[in-house]
Amino acid sequence: MPYQLHPFTIDIESYLALHEHKDLLRLLTCGSVDAGKSTLIGRLLLDAKLIYADQLKALKADSMISSTVGNPFDLTLLVDGLQAEREQGITIDVAYRYFSTTRRKFIIADTPGHDQYTRNMVTGASTCDLAIILIDARKGVRTQTRRHTALVSLLGIKQAIVAINKMDLVDYSEDRFNAIKSDFLKFASPLKGISFKFIPLSALTGDNVVNPGLQMPWFEGKPLMSLLETMEIATHKNATDFRYSVQYVNCHNDDFNRYCGTVASGTIHKGDDIIVLPSAQTSRVQSIFIGKEELEMAHADIAITLTLEDKLSIHRGDIIVHPQNRPILGRSLTATVVWMAEQPLLPGRSYDFKLGTRMISGTIHTICHCMDVNTLKCSPAQSLTLNEIGQVEISFSECVCFDSYLDNRATGSFIFIDQVNNVTVGAGMIIGNHQQ
Repeated sequence: MPYQLHPFTIDIESYLALHEHKDLLRLLTCGSVDAGKSTLIGRLLLDAKLIYADQLKALKADSMISSTVGNPFDLTLLVDGLQAEREQGITIDVAYRYFSTTRRKFIIADTPGHDQYTRNMVTGASTCDLAIILIDARKGVRTQTRRHTALVSLLGIKQAIVAINKMDLVDYSEDRFNAIKSDFLKFASPLKGISFKFIPLSALTGDNVVNPGLQMPWFEGKPLMSLLETMEIATHKNATDFRYSVQYVNCHNDDFNRYCGTVASGTIHKGDDIIVLPSAQTSRVQSIFIGKEELEMAHADIAITLTLEDKLSIHRGDIIVHPQNRPILGRSLTATVVWMAEQPLLPGRSYDFKLGTRMISGTIHTICHCMDVNTLKCSPAQSLTLNEIGQVEISFSECVCFDSYLDNRATGSFIFIDQVNNVTVGAGMIIGNHQQ
């Protein structure tokens, strides 16, 4: 049965309330070059009737100029907006699409497949709960498939849909689907904490994207859209550990200051005891504001202003937490790193590091090992080059607060910044404290 949205049969207030309380699923598409990521998103939106008439008209006009597939509608143009992307027929930057069905709201990040844009893929994956890993049915599991799968796992995404695309070009062969599935599972077996679902589809023809694939009666699973609407998603958000990184201190008057920032994880209530790290000053929450509205409590992802019962010496980058639930405090850590610069990462090099809202200098103490993305095996390394993944030990000039990335994405990640040109050159996922 073709996929259809429910008709508009309720009043506007009820309709808005319904959409306000829908679940939000953040997902990304990734995989090897030319696996059909942009086409898949375009087909998803087109067949689900989520493209407006004026967008369709513009798409048809753009397809006459920039199409790389020879069809009246080049679906890649819905997400490949950069001129260079349209000229080369590739995805370069991360493209985001927002849409809503009767069951869920979605934000899709379409990430590039070329290895030189791995940093863009990491950016797109960092906030996602689900990954769609595309594989070209003709080519099977490629190096970038392995690289992106490894990154998805390292970035803490718990569930992935492996979409074997372009089944129309292999005569919708069940044997080919099963062979690719077997190869993928053999590679991915060492990855822990992530589960995979497999689906054969054709983004170009629409088989198994929104509507069932009539050419593949041997596949008994749901189409992709139905899967996205019904999958139980393990969110990456930490609801237990309260972490509030101070972004701005508003010196209101001689009696109290206002501390502005976003709740990174957990919840805070009016009257809660708090401790400020790394200074270890203590107080109690006097009030919580969003703008001029006062709240009794706030939770993760809400930008708030706190006032405390005592006037403390608090600065940008300090972390406010509950006294009985503290992050790790130390001057060194061990982390998994994705290196994003042409100039290699070497022991002894100094960088600036951004952890939450805090900027601090530090030095690479040791490179423990480098990961082979084809085998997921680690071997000793003297350096990390562009797009390589490895484990390093870092020493900081001052004490910093952090959690392990597996426990808390918000306070368990950081970026490297080159001290000369101020360019981001790497991203890190913290494993834990390192005792020198």
